[in-house]
Amino acid sequence: MLRGRTSAIPGRWAQAIQTMNIQTIITEIKTFLVDTFSLIDTWFDKDADLRNYRPANEGWTINEILEHIGLTNHYLLILIDKGTNKALQNVHKLDLQTELKNHVFHRDKLTEVGLHKSFTWIRPEHMEPTSKKPLDEVRKQLKEQVNHCLNNLDKLKNGEGVLYKTTMTVNELGKIDVYEYIYFLAQHGHRHETQMKKIENEFRLLKS
Repeated sequence: MLRGRTSAIPGRWAQAIQTMNIQTIITEIKTFLVDTFSLIDTWFDKDADLRNYRPANEGWTINEILEHIGLTNHYLLILIDKGTNKALQNVHKLDLQTELKNHVFHRDKLTEVGLHKSFTWIRPEHMEPTSKKPLDEVRKQLKEQVNHCLNNLDKLKNGEGVLYKTTMTVNELGKIDVYEYIYFLAQHGHRHETQMKKIENEFRLLKS
């Protein structure tokens, strides 16, 4: 048994652990993003009657939800791109290892975003679907947006995404970093994928 030694982790090992932790988070975000939008993509191949069905609560059709996801992604990516650029610039102004040491990934709060009707969400008018965009263009847009997110994560592969935060008012999230913003985008998609499943269940019951 070793005596007289502190339990403090040597600097080089602490740095390695911090890097490992952020790599785990990045991998989690990538996996959730790809899996979520792979599921969303399957809705484009569903029967047209189902996709055009207006639910009993007079909410959006599945086609409208798909368009809305693309619209929301578009505006989120503007902020994500800005955050990515700012974070990379901040590499020269902030101590990355110190920021990684103090980093907290707000997984629980962000996961609530993915739960349909978990809280009241007032959407801005410019994110409302218009049904004017062809569905094949919406499908292409969503695939491009996923690749866009993955490219940003690759640019921030060493943890640089923690170096810039943007305020997010949804669900009182407050200031979130670039990784959390991309995870938010994925959770928003998951929220609506769940909504589409509920619409499908309602549609099937009516037809049975």
